[in-house]
Amino acid sequence: MRLKTHREIDETLCGRLTRLEEGSAEVWLHTRRSMAADREGLVHGGFLFGAADYAAMAAVNDPYVVLGSAETKFLAPVRVGQSVRFIARVRDERGKKRRVEVEGRVEGHKVFEGSFTCFVLERHVLEC
Repeated sequence: MRLKTHREIDETLCGRLTRLEEGSAEVWLHTRRSMAADREGLVHGGFLFGAADYAAMAAVNDPYVVLGSAETKFLAPVRVGQSVRFIARVRDERGKKRRVEVEGRVEGHKVFEGSFTCFVLERHVLEC
């Protein structure tokens, strides 16, 4: 399957798409020092959210998908140098609305979970 959306994503910031199937996607975020929020090496949650959002968009895989809202939980800290595996699955589809569940894990331990509400538009959001 070919990726149809978010094709200009910077993988160093939002992760690398490693698997894409109908209604699901996998993104790996390899964290780096530039993502640290402090000297101890805590990764800023915005980078985790960005990778989870990218996984959700890829799971929908429409050129005109946009994020409407998200409910997320950061369940455990992520340290610089750790890799986070995000799995996204489309759970509900009603008209232009999609609900995507995303889970992030480090070495098998859940560190993130979220429900993303996405919308598939008729044209690019910047053209609306």
